[in-house]
Amino acid sequence: MKYKLLYLVLDGAGDSLNDPVTTLEASVKPGLDWVARNSKCGLMYTVGRGVAPESDEAVISILGYDPHEVYTGRGPLEALGAGLEFKEGYEVAFRANFATINPETMEIIDRRVGRSLTSQEARELARALDGLEVGVHEGYARVVATIGHRAVVVLGSRRSRLSGMVSNNDPAYRRQGLVSIAVQSPSRRIEEIKPLDNTVEARITAEIANAFSRKAVEILADHPVNLERTRRGLPPANAILLRDAGDRLPKAVKLPEKYGCRFAVLAEMPVEVGIGRAFGADTILMEPPSGDPASDYEARLKATLRALRDYDVVYVHLKGPDEPGHDGDRELKIKRIEEIDRFFVQPLLDELKERFALIVTEDHATPPSVRSHTDDPVPVAFYMPGIEPDGLKRFTEKECSRGSLGIIEHGWLLLPMIIGNYLSK
Repeated sequence: MKYKLLYLVLDGAGDSLNDPVTTLEASVKPGLDWVARNSKCGLMYTVGRGVAPESDEAVISILGYDPHEVYTGRGPLEALGAGLEFKEGYEVAFRANFATINPETMEIIDRRVGRSLTSQEARELARALDGLEVGVHEGYARVVATIGHRAVVVLGSRRSRLSGMVSNNDPAYRRQGLVSIAVQSPSRRIEEIKPLDNTVEARITAEIANAFSRKAVEILADHPVNLERTRRGLPPANAILLRDAGDRLPKAVKLPEKYGCRFAVLAEMPVEVGIGRAFGADTILMEPPSGDPASDYEARLKATLRALRDYDVVYVHLKGPDEPGHDGDRELKIKRIEEIDRFFVQPLLDELKERFALIVTEDHATPPSVRSHTDDPVPVAFYMPGIEPDGLKRFTEKECSRGSLGIIEHGWLLLPMIIGNYLSK
């Protein structure tokens, strides 16, 4: 490769093209704007037009794989990222959220426990559910908490084969085959998990999952963590939402073989870690954010610079803007973008801009005006020393729409195009 490549993904940084002023437009971000001024730019549908993707299928896509061909569900990737093995054919892995519900009506009050559940509290709740005998089909559950309200649930049966072809009980995401699509105005009730095909395996899996969901509500209701949270005026984590089941890991050409180079993934969330591992990249695991953006991004910058010494392509996934987008907090999302620029992008450019190539993009848009992922295209900027830039002014949706890369219809086209047309010559 002509230059080493840093592939920087800002999780959910984009907004809707219909927003009067997007958070990227409202942000003061001289580093990202320098990249746009000195790059070839465009817009990209990270999976495809009309698809509001989950992060995992979007990341798989922007790494160069068509998720419709290789995707097997988010659950297996989360399990792999959390270090949780499962038996293909007899166990099914789900991504899970601890949530707050009204136990009398099963109405969901908050899908993420108000983002107030600590990882330690989640681990205690997970231990109460781990090893649970579900009571149907000799089913059992293995539960591991990951970060905050997030968890992985593996359901198994001692006598029956299982299938990942089941729906979600989390109404915020609807399955289309094995792919989940964000729902713009979801129901507020925990949904019944249903088989998505006519197989016995899918029916049994759905029955085990529904039984687990009911038992989890019973067990969590009186758990000491929730009693203490209620005493302190905090929402209880009294339910667990399941989504994106899968019964096997994806099988595809590994990233180093696909691109003929040394490939690393630097990530903090289990799903991105799992994707890196599943697709053969060396994975560099970062600690979750501490709340101090200066030190958090300094650690990520140092890890990135170290990785660029040893690898040809380094994929870096920064979570910051996505959560305030989901929470509808426009000002906080602006702040998160500006923190990335100040503490990561600007010092990165000071170190490397004369001797490396850079892609900056996003895995999806998460507009605060919508509070969920949308199907809007996201900005893309590609820089390398000596490239003829498009002459744009800022890294925003509208500016990048004027760039020479045009509209990239599918995320899986981007990286092969950049490596093939620019870095392999």
